[in-house]
Amino acid sequence: MNNKTKIKYSFFALAVLGASSWFFVSPSLKSVQSIFNQKEKSEKALEKNISVKGAEAGEFENSANITFEQLLMGSPEAPRKIEEFGNFYVRGKASIVLDAETGTILHYQNARERRAIASLTKIMTAIVVLEEIDDLKNEVVTISRSAAFEIGTKVGCPNSGYCISNRLRVGEEISAWNLFQAMVMNSANDAAVALAEHVAGSEKEFAKLMNKKAEELGLRDTHFCNPSGLDEDDNPGGCYSTAYDIARIAVYSLKYDEIWDTMKIDGKEIYSADGEISHRLINTDLLLDQMPNCTGGKTGFTYEAGKSLMTGAHHPQDKDIQVIGVILDDYYRWQDMKNLMKWTFQAYRWPEDI
Repeated sequence: MNNKTKIKYSFFALAVLGASSWFFVSPSLKSVQSIFNQKEKSEKALEKNISVKGAEAGEFENSANITFEQLLMGSPEAPRKIEEFGNFYVRGKASIVLDAETGTILHYQNARERRAIASLTKIMTAIVVLEEIDDLKNEVVTISRSAAFEIGTKVGCPNSGYCISNRLRVGEEISAWNLFQAMVMNSANDAAVALAEHVAGSEKEFAKLMNKKAEELGLRDTHFCNPSGLDEDDNPGGCYSTAYDIARIAVYSLKYDEIWDTMKIDGKEIYSADGEISHRLINTDLLLDQMPNCTGGKTGFTYEAGKSLMTGAHHPQDKDIQVIGVILDDYYRWQDMKNLMKWTFQAYRWPEDI
């Protein structure tokens, strides 16, 4: 994975919220502008691979001088759609594919719609943990009662109610690194809670760090309530993000090999700090075995969010070309993601290929 990848965000989805409030357009473009004022037609426009070169988080939104012509101009480094390919439609409620290098939107379907995102939340949790803890391998975390008894997927229990090894114990001391791996590859809720409590003292205080990071990245449709992504019964609809925002978080996370290297691990044993307690972990991402060009991913499921998936994939013929796909609330997420990625690499040409 290339740590030097420049993260360039594109903000084409602003059109969904009403492009007329953001751009000054020439009289000759008034008829085009009027189309973008309609949500259903603006989403079709987003499918046409509109991009702006070098738009960083917040830069595009804060400029009153960006013209509609510039929005349509596109980036010379961006991949180009092959004319004969139509659009691709996913059976889920929302989806998106971003080119990781330029931030160009390659596929868009309801991607600015706010939804519960379940354990896709843990991508941001992982980022905050890495930015708050200097040395994960040598940082020791003590497991609290609230962490040990967190519901859902847990260390040693890859599915709720199905355990294959020891669970975390109250008072157990274990490295932050082992908990990090359990959270990222095994989607362990107890590991996420333990890390959050260690970093910030409580889940709520940690969520503030997550939301601060989201604000720094210019994410306008995201609000985190906890580090695990579990639904909060007393706050229905209060924890949310969008396919677009999650994809941008995932692109940002590419700077951390710790996240993406961990995502590719099929399974492993981790141990308490004293070596006395072992825990077996299993990766929840089925595409590692089904899609040869998969570079990692994160699964998510709650009853409110449905089955969701974030997947990174490189071009079948060029590992330096990488895209990020996100599908939200899709019962057929595995097959749909495989088909979406296949379509993406067939429907677009990158500058290197032209």
